[in-house]
Amino acid sequence: MVDSSQFDDLHTGKFFMRVSFISEEGAERKAIEVGFHPIADEFCMSWNMHDGTHRMKGLLMVSNFGHCLNDLLCRWQIGALPIDIVGVVSNHMTYQKVVVNHDIPFHHSKVTKENKPKAEAQLMHVVEETGTELVVLARYMQILSDAPCQKMSRRIINSHHHSCRPSRARTLQTGFRARRELIGATAHYVTADLDEGPIIEQDVARITHARSTEDYVSIGRDVESQVLARAIHAHITIAPSSIGTNRRFPGKPPFSPFRNDGLRWPPD
Repeated sequence: MVDSSQFDDLHTGKFFMRVSFISEEGAERKAIEVGFHPIADEFCMSWNMHDGTHRMKGLLMVSNFGHCLNDLLCRWQIGALPIDIVGVVSNHMTYQKVVVNHDIPFHHSKVTKENKPKAEAQLMHVVEETGTELVVLARYMQILSDAPCQKMSRRIINSHHHSCRPSRARTLQTGFRARRELIGATAHYVTADLDEGPIIEQDVARITHARSTEDYVSIGRDVESQVLARAIHAHITIAPSSIGTNRRFPGKPPFSPFRNDGLRWPPD
């Protein structure tokens, strides 16, 4: 056994465990699954077994804000993001050169109200053609319709700022005028309900009254990039936080599932 983590969900009465192990006898995954089935059935367990050496195929999507995309490409290039990026989809040409310079296919699909169904059909074609297992919205500023959200349920990750919507600039300017002491970001699975999907990762950065509007923007981008990268790691390693549901705690500050701060978003 390499690693073990577990917790009780007091709200649902369910117990969750994630165990990483290496077979000393070199047994294959299928053989282990067959042997484990009787034990799982005896205790009425819901379970899955995943190959830790498998590199998940990821498709990135971006619009005109490139901080998350650039961060993910840098992590991927130095081996700190263990996925295979099979392509980048964008509704703008802004980052075509950046993507192509990384030897990654770039797919441009302009999205309008009239052609949105066609654009999403093209997106799903890319997903199927490349064998995409995870879609990451790296500041992709188009709302996906119900169809791709349902077809790719729990396989699309998005990130956003904690405060008001819809514009990032307005959000940070509002925070600047109010002299807020925290800037935060949330990464979650995408559902048909905008920004209401199950939370994977959250974090905050503390600021002071001495910060300028430009500082707010810069710090906000850093937090958002880090949160999105950690959410991808949580998903591909099947971390407990990646199976959480979205529970809101009005008036409470955001917490990270990776920190020992006494609060988790319990799974289904």
